Amino acid sequence: MGSTYAQGIIESEISIETQIEWHLIGNHYPPVPKSMVKPCLEAIMSYNAGDHVKEIKLPEGITYQGKTSSPAVALINAHHLEDWLVEEDEWI
Repeated sequence: MGSTYAQGIIESEISIETQIEWHLIGNHYPPVPKSMVKPCLEAIMSYNAGDHVKEIKLPEGITYQGKTSSPAVALINAHHLEDWLVEEDEWI
């Protein structure tokens, strides 16, 4: 389902926030909390702007390698957000 589901919701006319929310809930087990939608969107925007290593602040109670932030590329990889990238490269 994963990538096919993501492509289907990307092609729909729903907002990108809703697309990411549906992806995090529908393509992950257990579902990723809704609180991760904003950091995932920020990671996508940073990555698409060429800033693959920008530190993205994580929601309260969520950490990455013991830190309260995560590099954009790590969020992209961990949450399978490749379908929202303008251009993939060797970072993924």
